[in-house]
Amino acid sequence: MDLQPVYGIPALSIDNYLVITDLHIGVESHLRAKGFHLTSHTSDMHQSILDAADDSIDRLIVIGDVKDSVPGSTKQEYAEIPDFFESLFDRFSTIDVVRGNHDTMIEDFLPPRVRIRPATGLKIGDVGLVHGHVWPSEDVMDCRTLVMGHNHPAVMFRDGVGRQMTEPCWMRGDFAAAESERYPKLPEDFIVIPAFNRMLGGSPVNVQGEDLLGPILNSDLLDLENAHLYLLDGIDLGRRENNMISGKESTRFQKGPSKRAKYS
Repeated sequence: MDLQPVYGIPALSIDNYLVITDLHIGVESHLRAKGFHLTSHTSDMHQSILDAADDSIDRLIVIGDVKDSVPGSTKQEYAEIPDFFESLFDRFSTIDVVRGNHDTMIEDFLPPRVRIRPATGLKIGDVGLVHGHVWPSEDVMDCRTLVMGHNHPAVMFRDGVGRQMTEPCWMRGDFAAAESERYPKLPEDFIVIPAFNRMLGGSPVNVQGEDLLGPILNSDLLDLENAHLYLLDGIDLGRRENNMISGKESTRFQKGPSKRAKYS
């Protein structure tokens, strides 16, 4: 299967599928409660999904965290999520949602036509798809490439006077072994997709001492040091170990205000 990131948009095309993660619809409600007066950006995400899907794509997969509230729900989520997905059926023949850690009672929000998949993942061809907050099933891990979300990956840059900024990034690397005590067979490589909702900011994956999220990324199954980091415009920043910076004065950013790039 042909896996390619969409240029400038945190979306992955896999043959006739478009894969995205971490919509977090309703995040503006929580930011407003903290004093940030923001309008909803859900319609912008809807348009970005349409922009990311070229003529060859007719299926959409969201690998977790459709909604933002956990536990509970907000009026914004009840108002926006059903219409958001219903209108996407004007463009996509099928829509699958793999449960994320924020997707409690997600069946109450999604149209009946949306197929809800378990948190242990979904497999299409030789690609396994999982949000990343729980261990995938053996069937999902019996694939060539494992695709995950959950981490909202970003790369942090710091200049000589200590100023720092983050940019969303892709992370792609290899598994460190072919099997483990938990799984009789492991994928060859993995991809971590950036969060689709730009309001989330990002969580730096290149800061020393900062843990990554989820059991897979916190295991010894992956060769994280040699994983490559890519910006949304396709720039290859090189290996993660060569991009690491000191954790001093760093902060883990969780929330805050088509042409294709090929992986080398």
